[in-house]
Amino acid sequence: MISALTARLRPAPLPRASQQVLFCWAGALLVVGDAVFWLMFAAVQSDSGLAAMDGTVHSLLVDSRNPAATALFSVVSAVTAPEVLTVAGAAFALAWAVWKRELWRPAVLMGAIVLAVVLTTLIKQLVSRSRPPAADFLLGPDDALSFPSGHTVGVGVITVVLAYLVLSRSGTRTTAVLGFSGALAVTVLVGLSRLYLGYHWLTDVVASFGVALAAAAVAMFTDVARHGSARLHQKTSESRPPSSSADADPSAPDAQA
Repeated sequence: MISALTARLRPAPLPRASQQVLFCWAGALLVVGDAVFWLMFAAVQSDSGLAAMDGTVHSLLVDSRNPAATALFSVVSAVTAPEVLTVAGAAFALAWAVWKRELWRPAVLMGAIVLAVVLTTLIKQLVSRSRPPAADFLLGPDDALSFPSGHTVGVGVITVVLAYLVLSRSGTRTTAVLGFSGALAVTVLVGLSRLYLGYHWLTDVVASFGVALAAAAVAMFTDVARHGSARLHQKTSESRPPSSSADADPSAPDAQA
């Protein structure tokens, strides 16, 4: 039954850009993401660099709180909680698979979400960094670890990977710039909400950008590798000469002559 279902599903459309170009972009995201994360990790471990500004930024945002900003950032934080993002992402991937009748791109998106959850959980446990003072929390207690921000990693991975999967197939250069800029803006907004609400340090959020970019790069590499294989298979099929009727049917009169 499963094989019959998958046989009816349409193959995912191939990206418009060449495999080399997409590999370069994915590689650039991976390098940048790794660099950002490890710089923040080193800063936190040595309590230097950007980590020296954690307390100052935290106090500045706490002192600048107002009802309008609190209402906005509370909603943003609530709808981008890791649990909410995971369930919403799974539902969206399932709806995409049913509506478009394809499995590949929804599977890549869901795989990226799972990778983001795993990376965030592992890093939190390995670093074991405490959150800012609980007295500054605006939405109630939270005893989870602080580094990195699960909200920021989750929304960063989903928006970047989704922008790539859609715009690499049907977008123009202009829409690609707008799409990825929108993904960055949403991620920045979520990161700012976590700082404003008092649950994270500045270096937690900046490190989260690095984790999100690295996880998105892995998803892109996966898609590009399959894209290259599909291109090769397509070219091989097109270059293969069609079989003659004699080759197809040895019992034909010409084949027996």
